[in-house]
Amino acid sequence: MSAVPRALPLRRALAGFLQYLSLVLASAVVIVPLLAVVLTSLRTGQEMAANENPLSAPGNWFNLHNYKVAFTEGKMLRALWNTSFILVFSLLATVFIGSMTAYAVDRFRFRGRRLVLALFLVAALVPSVTTQVATYQVVNELGVMNTRWAPVLLYMGTDIVSIYIFLQFIRSIPTSLDEAARIDGANSLTIYWKVILPLLRPAIATVVIVKGVAIYNDFYIPFLYMPSEELGTISTSLFRFKGPFGAHWEVVSAGAALVILPSLVVFLALQRFIYSGLTSGSSR
Repeated sequence: MSAVPRALPLRRALAGFLQYLSLVLASAVVIVPLLAVVLTSLRTGQEMAANENPLSAPGNWFNLHNYKVAFTEGKMLRALWNTSFILVFSLLATVFIGSMTAYAVDRFRFRGRRLVLALFLVAALVPSVTTQVATYQVVNELGVMNTRWAPVLLYMGTDIVSIYIFLQFIRSIPTSLDEAARIDGANSLTIYWKVILPLLRPAIATVVIVKGVAIYNDFYIPFLYMPSEELGTISTSLFRFKGPFGAHWEVVSAGAALVILPSLVVFLALQRFIYSGLTSGSSR
């Protein structure tokens, strides 16, 4: 009988060790590539030719020449403006369409409300590649091809994840608030605007981060629907480094670091909203 109590601390210690080991390995998978990008971006062309190890330390830790080349030759400022334009209008539309859809599905009882959610889910399950020919024709017929509005219209399509994030928060808002507002003479739109929407701030922050990162990193849609170099986004401008800087990995890495920096800053600033947005609604 004494062998069983002795085995319990051993198992707990082993379980704790495996838990921390998995966390360390998962962190290494994320951190090591980022570290390689930063270290490579600080090295010179001669250092890259002498040692191709991406984790080698640079000779000068304050070598910003590669960043200057990437920023100027890659037209990163113009790319950042194009990306910001697309992000702002796409996210505004996603927030309003997604929150209104969730509000209507949760607060109103009408025939086919389950069908609405099912259609969003079916649309999310259909591979986007299978509809690209038809989508391309629609965008071309609308006359927005090779403009910033083409990706905005495509990103405006609210995905099922955004709707469910808004739904779980709206379900946690007591319906008594709606009833009190109706007694005061407010209609459904006023209730949504003045009661529901202000309480959805954590959910809005979550949707903005989740979908914003996806839009920021997307390459396919800007590359296909905005082929003009003047309309290059962050991702397509970085892709164009493959031409004159195809073999200069130190410059490519500097461009990648510039692309990573804005999204990293925004994530660190709003990470508490992400965690609360993903957990608070389900815990209430």
